[in-house]
Amino acid sequence: MSKNYLSFLSELSQNNHKDWMDANRDWYQEVRAAFLGDVEFLLKEISQWEPEMSNFKAKDCVFRQNRDIRFSANKEPYKINFAAYFAVGGKKSNGPGYYLHIQPEQSFLAGGIWMPPADILKKIRQEIDYSGNELSAILQEPGFKKVFGGLKGEQLKTTPKGYEADHPHVELLRHKSFIVSAPLSDQEINSGKFRQKAIEHFKKMKPFHDFLARAIEETESGEGLL
Repeated sequence: MSKNYLSFLSELSQNNHKDWMDANRDWYQEVRAAFLGDVEFLLKEISQWEPEMSNFKAKDCVFRQNRDIRFSANKEPYKINFAAYFAVGGKKSNGPGYYLHIQPEQSFLAGGIWMPPADILKKIRQEIDYSGNELSAILQEPGFKKVFGGLKGEQLKTTPKGYEADHPHVELLRHKSFIVSAPLSDQEINSGKFRQKAIEHFKKMKPFHDFLARAIEETESGEGLL
């Protein structure tokens, strides 16, 4: 059943100002409540293989609709998407997480770590240096590759400092983000089928997330350096 997400977001994108939002506050509250319900459903499913999330609340995973326009040239006050992020350490975690983005003709699912700070990026590259074959195997697993393709995001044009150009995993080492993603169609959003697809795709990300989480955790404790 359609939750009216795309209709609302389409109208919002054409009327991105406070007067329109005030006049349509009831509609916003209706679709917001429906989205929180879907996020709660996803959270419950994800917590089956990520038990640390079992006590999370849906509202803790959903992003605010208001934009921070203080330092932006774009002064439109509202985001024109609905989004949620599921991560063991919360929305501001440096660890891997699962992301849902709903927007007319631009909806998608994603997972991993986007643009980690320098210290976290260094740890991930260390783990690739030691265990790159493991990450390659995860990325090349047929089911995973069919759904997500390869790693997305910006890469260095040169070899990262401290590594040789002929390193066997130099292509992985060049990544500045470690993200995989898959599109969602408007039909999947309108029908509600995106929920089951999200669960299936997020579960496929688990080995990828385990690799990234281990890279961060082990190097923090001094393990994985031997």
